[in-house]
Amino acid sequence: MIARDFAGGIGRVTISRPDKANSLTGAMLAELTAAFEALAAEPGLRAVILTGEGTVFSAGADLDEARAGLALSPEWERLSSRVAAMPCLTIAALNGTAAGGAMGMVLACDLRLAVPGAKFFYPVMRLGFLPQPSDPPRMRALIGPSRAKMILMAGQKIPADEALAWGLVDRLVAPDALLDEAEALAADVRAAEAGQVAAIKRMLD
Repeated sequence: MIARDFAGGIGRVTISRPDKANSLTGAMLAELTAAFEALAAEPGLRAVILTGEGTVFSAGADLDEARAGLALSPEWERLSSRVAAMPCLTIAALNGTAAGGAMGMVLACDLRLAVPGAKFFYPVMRLGFLPQPSDPPRMRALIGPSRAKMILMAGQKIPADEALAWGLVDRLVAPDALLDEAEALAADVRAAEAGQVAAIKRMLD
């Protein structure tokens, strides 16, 4: 349910469980972490594009596994930490709504594109859980404390146009152009030396 490919310096990781709104099981979280780990080891890696299949990026935790304790799994934090540590440009190409724990890997990416119909929410307050440790500071860094509290404490669903105005996403793109736009954003890093890409990212982070 997790697809990975690498060509021309660009990796792609795709969540592929569209019949279940790309909801994430524990095994899928481990596969995602392993996919980013494998790409990080590729010689000449310049960028990774993270996306989903279908019309939802990810609904977050699989409900059955969430009830069995997945919401408390350290694998969420391992995944977002692995994404944040990638030595290249990381682009989340959000083909639809990103919810709950799935927001962690999105926040850990360098750039975020989204389709106009996407929504963003993280209902930990209502569900009685804490967010993963790195998610609130990353969210706050992007959109400020009040807006982060709108999502994490007030439980608001943020539509794509508002997310763009807040800085939660960087650009809205039509669904049929989403991956092309992500590839276009990776054009400069594709043409550069991998060491230069990694060095500039270290300077910015």
